[in-house]
Amino acid sequence: MKSHFQNRELSWIRFNERVLLEATEDEVPDLEKLKFISIFISNLDEFFMVRVGSLHDLSSLKKEVKDNKTGMNAEEQIQAILKSLPKIYEEKDEIFNKVSESLEKSNIRQLKYKDLDKNQKDFVKDFYVKRIDQLVSPQIVDLNHPFPFLENTKLYAIAQLEKDKEKVFGIVPVRNTYPKYLVLPGENFEYILMEEIILNEIEEIFKDYEVLSKNIIKVTRNTDFVDDRDTWEEFDDYTEYMKTILKKRKRLNVVRLESEGSLNRASLKFLLKKLELEEAAYFSSVSPLNMKYVFDLIDDIPKAIKTGLLYKEFRQYNPCDYSWSVTEDIRTKDRILSYPYDSMDTFIALLKEAAKDPECKSIKITIYRLAKNSKVVRYLTEAAQNGKEVTVFVEIKARFDEESNINYANLLYEEGCNIIYGFNKYKMHSKICLITYRDNMTGNLNYITQIGTGNYNESTAKQYTDFALMTANPEIGLDATDFFKNMSIGNLDGKYKHLLQSPTSLKSGLMNLVEREIQKGEDGYIFCKFNSLTDKDFIEKFVEASQKGVKVDLIIRGTSCLLPGIEGQSENIRIRSIVGRFLEHPRVYVFGKDKKDIYISSADLMTRNTEKRVEIATPVLDEEIRHRIIKYLEIQMQDNVGARLMNSDGEYEKIEIENKKISSQNYFISEAEDKIIASVDSKKENTEENNLKRKNKEKNHGLFLNKLLKIFKK
Repeated sequence: MKSHFQNRELSWIRFNERVLLEATEDEVPDLEKLKFISIFISNLDEFFMVRVGSLHDLSSLKKEVKDNKTGMNAEEQIQAILKSLPKIYEEKDEIFNKVSESLEKSNIRQLKYKDLDKNQKDFVKDFYVKRIDQLVSPQIVDLNHPFPFLENTKLYAIAQLEKDKEKVFGIVPVRNTYPKYLVLPGENFEYILMEEIILNEIEEIFKDYEVLSKNIIKVTRNTDFVDDRDTWEEFDDYTEYMKTILKKRKRLNVVRLESEGSLNRASLKFLLKKLELEEAAYFSSVSPLNMKYVFDLIDDIPKAIKTGLLYKEFRQYNPCDYSWSVTEDIRTKDRILSYPYDSMDTFIALLKEAAKDPECKSIKITIYRLAKNSKVVRYLTEAAQNGKEVTVFVEIKARFDEESNINYANLLYEEGCNIIYGFNKYKMHSKICLITYRDNMTGNLNYITQIGTGNYNESTAKQYTDFALMTANPEIGLDATDFFKNMSIGNLDGKYKHLLQSPTSLKSGLMNLVEREIQKGEDGYIFCKFNSLTDKDFIEKFVEASQKGVKVDLIIRGTSCLLPGIEGQSENIRIRSIVGRFLEHPRVYVFGKDKKDIYISSADLMTRNTEKRVEIATPVLDEEIRHRIIKYLEIQMQDNVGARLMNSDGEYEKIEIENKKISSQNYFISEAEDKIIASVDSKKENTEENNLKRKNKEKNHGLFLNKLLKIFKK
């Protein structure tokens, strides 16, 4: 019998290939296609650093550890990953070449040194001599010069050299301090990458040697580290412990080697030996190894050239633009923001108002990832300076944001905020903010609670889709108050009227709702949207629901260890993935056909979220917002542009377009623009109405004065 499980790592690789394949879609403009290729490369880098790195850690253990869904051990998973990638690397090169050819028609060209004309070569040489030459740090590797430490995901030029019949290797770092590319003079937009300039200078750099071969290379290191309680308890300050961990992480073992162009046999053998790497973990490519430069490059392209090559700009709908007080709006009625179609500025405005409001007594918030120059931090510090009690739970183990979070925690502490670093064994991944007020007239406390599916990050709120619920519901406020009290004293087993919280009540609460639908049989319905599904208990429960006739619709952006459509097991389960202009990020859980239970949450259905993190799920109680969320999900179910259906083999299939094309993201962009127009018109009408009332009032006041004058004249 075919299994309804698939391996987590292989599922993720298929998802990342989906990201890459967006660069082949006709609806995607050419410069946006470059972005998708860049994102694919960055995703794969992180995958090797984290997932492959952790598998290497597991494979080194004496006790064999197996995947609880497929039975594969760590080494088997590593080999399956490595075996799956050569085809995708070829695919990436082919797509990059096609996109490059298309961009050339728009006069945008990335050039190799051999493609430059004489004037361009002179320009590049002059730049190199004046800006780079004195900074270059070449190294020969021989008996007297040991192999240098190659930094994670950094680029290097390597050359096989010969002198007096002795063969050695030379290595030159392509430093991050160098510009990533050089724009060339001319009418068209032509540029050359820095690694290409360095590679061209190899003969001059090693002028005493004959250059036998030369390539650009990149290594990827394991960045997975074990958070060891015995070690961190030796430190008085948890931030100091994290700083030592970050230093150690930079020097972990290599898990992948890449080269631009194939390495000759001698160079490959040399590198594999020095890096202690198997050949299966080596991949060659003809396209750039690092494409993070793409976003800066696009900024540098003249507007006249890039017009039509990017997504059309759109305006976010910002409710606070049409309101005199966000605080009073929320007290009147629950509000929900749908990023990026709605602006996060409305939540920022709420914090700003609270920081200045004399009735605001405290602000409590959980922080996972913040933007640079965070406005959230600005208004939290302003609130503290204004005498409010500000408590910030900062998760300094947020992967790759550790250093940023440590710096923000120090800043907040210096400005008078109370800082709590959360738990050693459980990451604080909840997205919750509680603002407490005391009414000056009655002395009673009241609350505004914000609970979201994504981070308090103004940058990602423009790029990720997420929900942010803001409510003055007193019961939610009391739950939030209890939550923060429990977190402050390290109690993970709090009891709440409405909120579900991992690692205690969230999993059991959602499982009970799944079980309720199972009891209904064919009258049951489960409709969820989240990022990844790896929790075996939920997978088994969804399969049980399917076997009982319950229809299960899952919108899963990334990894799914559940295979749909398998007869007798998961034939009533549909899984679709949406990839597009924005990164799909909300977590929404809906149970029931008629009387629905709707939750939004910070948690995916991954074991790490349900059992190893502090997550929050909140019910959506407001009928209008409930309707809006259901409509949102229904539109996504109609998507036949950015959506793909997963088949029973775990592969993504395009959806046949029967009538018209529907892109859910474009639909919500249009909806946001319509709301802006409607709000402007409404504001204009209100202004005209208010002006008319004012004129009538002035007119009536004038008539009254005239009557008074007549009386006095008499």
